[in-house]
Amino acid sequence: MDKKWIKDARIINEGHTFEGSVLIAGDRIEAVYEGTVPEGVDTSSYEVYDARGKWLIPGCIDDQVHFREPGLTHKADIASESRAAVAGGVTSFMDMPNTKPQTTTLEALEWKFQRAAETSRANYSFFFGGTNDNLEEIKHLDPTRVPGLKLFLGSSTGNMLVDRKESLEHIFGECGLLIAVHAEKEEIIRRNIERFTKEYGEDLDISFHSRIRSEEACYASSSEAVELATRLGARLHLLHLSTARETNLLDNTLPLQEKKITGEVCVHHLWFHDGDYARLGNRIKWNPAIKQLADREALRKAVNDNRIDIVATDHAPHLLSEKEGSCLKAASGGPLIQHSLPLMLEMARSGIFTYEKVVEKMAHAPATLFRIDRRGYIRPGYFADLVLIDPQRTWTVAPENILSKCGWSPFEGCTFHHAVDTTFVNGEIAYRDGQVNDQLRGRELRFGN
Repeated sequence: MDKKWIKDARIINEGHTFEGSVLIAGDRIEAVYEGTVPEGVDTSSYEVYDARGKWLIPGCIDDQVHFREPGLTHKADIASESRAAVAGGVTSFMDMPNTKPQTTTLEALEWKFQRAAETSRANYSFFFGGTNDNLEEIKHLDPTRVPGLKLFLGSSTGNMLVDRKESLEHIFGECGLLIAVHAEKEEIIRRNIERFTKEYGEDLDISFHSRIRSEEACYASSSEAVELATRLGARLHLLHLSTARETNLLDNTLPLQEKKITGEVCVHHLWFHDGDYARLGNRIKWNPAIKQLADREALRKAVNDNRIDIVATDHAPHLLSEKEGSCLKAASGGPLIQHSLPLMLEMARSGIFTYEKVVEKMAHAPATLFRIDRRGYIRPGYFADLVLIDPQRTWTVAPENILSKCGWSPFEGCTFHHAVDTTFVNGEIAYRDGQVNDQLRGRELRFGN
């Protein structure tokens, strides 16, 4: 059995930081020691990784990515984006269903699992997409294999917009799975488009994006979802919250494992605000839109006081050519997964979060919220998904060090003061010293739904 000894690391785990060592046997954590390894423990057969001066954290779990496969692989695929993930300290991901074809049938879901088994460097799972008319497919899902059901309650393509009241009532009342929602009110968005195009013409620049996809549009949809979930007893997860007002829908008086309504914020909504549109333009066009500075500050506060439970990415690559044009034409989304952990560590360095809070929201909380089997913590018996951080390495995001297939990042030119040194996935090295192990394959996540 392959054995590893990560020696003399500064371990950040479960709210505590201490100097210690971790022993790995095969794909599992065998032991965690604070201080030195006790006398009598035979370490002679272990490969030693000297981690002095480095930090050891559990691998990040990203609950919202769009890896674009199948059907949109000119800009991303599971192989390319999982490479970017492990380079960024993300050891597990959950992919969204708006691909081509959409993941709204059991056949399409199984195709994704098979493809990830062949090509993913990280551990993986896939949300199933709800539609107005696929409740019977939903009822046949294996709840141990999927993190939940994804509903688009705002603009989407094809059949992914769930807007029939009867369909929503049945899904929230009968599906039995966690329901993750993209919540923006379609009627309000359309009304805003009509208003602004009538007044300013069709060629609206990016500054209109957050006015079209407004606070009102977000809150109206999020609050309706909360009402439905509360009335019908469903588990609801609000994805990519973007407004101060939405944080008032969330509670921090219960431990996470007891919450039925939870929320996520993505790194771009914690970093950017609408004052950055003038500098970065469509590169920071997302749905929901980047909002005002006051919204960003409220989202940060809600992370710290545990109203918001998870920090993720909504990693959604497009080619830069697809990001051109007016705010009504340019594609929404961008690559984030390689830089999400360094970005959060940078905010911790600035005092916005603690380092322990970063680990909590990017590793522990996703594992707890989605009831993932033995991941997200540095504990004996858990899978050895681990990340060594070099807290002294300064580096700048540039095209030559971007691994996402689309080849660009909204963080280009940003200098970070922490770097991912080594990423372990199931006890094996997935990334080290700038190199991805392309022979490694991640595993399917399992859930205690």
